[in-house]
Amino acid sequence: MKVCKFGGSSVADATQIRKVIDIILADPERRVVVVSAPGKRHKGDDKVTDLLIDCAVRKLEGGDAAPAINRVVSRYEEIVNELGLSGAIVDALRAELLRRLARDGERNREQYTDAIKALGEEFSARLCAEAFQARGVAAAYVDPREAGMLLSEKFGAAQLLPESYGLLETNLAPRKELVIFPGFFGYTKAGEVATFSRGGSDITGAILAAALHAESYENFTDVDAVYPVDPRMSPDVVKAGIGIREMTYAEMRELAYAGFAVFHDEAVLPAIRANIPINIRNTNHPEKPGTLVVPTRKTIPGRVNGIASSRGFSTLFVEKWLMNKEVGFVAQLLQILADAGVPIEMMPAGVDSVTVVFRDEALPESRRQAVLDTINERLHPNTASFSSGLAFIVVVGEGMRTAVGTCARVVSALARAGVNLQMVNQGSSEISIMFGVSDEEMQPAVQALYEEFFSNECRP
Repeated sequence: MKVCKFGGSSVADATQIRKVIDIILADPERRVVVVSAPGKRHKGDDKVTDLLIDCAVRKLEGGDAAPAINRVVSRYEEIVNELGLSGAIVDALRAELLRRLARDGERNREQYTDAIKALGEEFSARLCAEAFQARGVAAAYVDPREAGMLLSEKFGAAQLLPESYGLLETNLAPRKELVIFPGFFGYTKAGEVATFSRGGSDITGAILAAALHAESYENFTDVDAVYPVDPRMSPDVVKAGIGIREMTYAEMRELAYAGFAVFHDEAVLPAIRANIPINIRNTNHPEKPGTLVVPTRKTIPGRVNGIASSRGFSTLFVEKWLMNKEVGFVAQLLQILADAGVPIEMMPAGVDSVTVVFRDEALPESRRQAVLDTINERLHPNTASFSSGLAFIVVVGEGMRTAVGTCARVVSALARAGVNLQMVNQGSSEISIMFGVSDEEMQPAVQALYEEFFSNECRP
């Protein structure tokens, strides 16, 4: 059997949902369907998840949430009417949204927001189940709590509890009808709604595929394949038809972590553990093979498979003479950051200095001085300072580990483009090299690397 996940663009309106139904009915092995909340219908449109977050924010701030509520309900009402379904589901959505908004959100704002934004996926799945039934298909909405999707209490970035795999298999495997399952959220042991990080429907699909020992996990989105660079950075890649036909789990994880929006980096892990291939495909062109993500593949020495980029990083630079002789210095520095709740992305170091890289949102400007004060008080460095405006470009390819000169090609291409490198870091697996540049130079840097590695070839 296959588990299929459909992203927000695939369920954005009635036309797209009809495509979803046709795709599922075209293959009897497709037995579990995971859906996101309705996404954008056109440029300038809003995602339902964003509208729901707006509802929560307005309520928490004491504002008028009615306009946002009406926009959410109207989106579902439009889809229901176009599909010719009963309006009861729209009434149920409004009632449940109002009920959750009426709860006290001050005790735990993240928990409150999770309960509200999860409604996007819940009612998307309920609506899709009714749409399948209207086509004569034996389909049923399955609630994550009843199925055993147990998550940690880290609201907004929850993790699956290990016992969930057994519960999901026990509760879902015997079902004969088509399972329609909402992505993005589950429940804590206390019965509270908790969501994965944004884009977490990919994670839900991968978890179900692993729990049910699926033949494959098909992830349907709005692109024909994973492109080696972000089309927004290098539009020519779409015209040239340079899609990645096959990549490894490790390559996808590196690229997804570094900014590939087509697949959530955490969603690769359940597939890795269960050794299940991931097939990324296009809802609008289901006849195309898409990109297959597998444990291993044949590689060509020196070949780069993808280039990812991401803005929004900051650095903490700490310098102290004879740091290398001071036992526990770095450990104390990391403990200070851990106490401040700051996850570390990377940490290049020299003899007398260390640079800690983290994402901007992990430590807002308003909290940075307090961290500096603690560092100066405990570690007595020569200097300690924060810097923002850093972007990272990651060059990824399994073939890089068996070839000499890939880094030289990257550096030469960036030099020709006039891009100043602020940092270089190669992963220990040797399948990725990360380059730090300024925010403003990210786009020209990606374009230069695209031209170096891809513009003169249209690979099958």
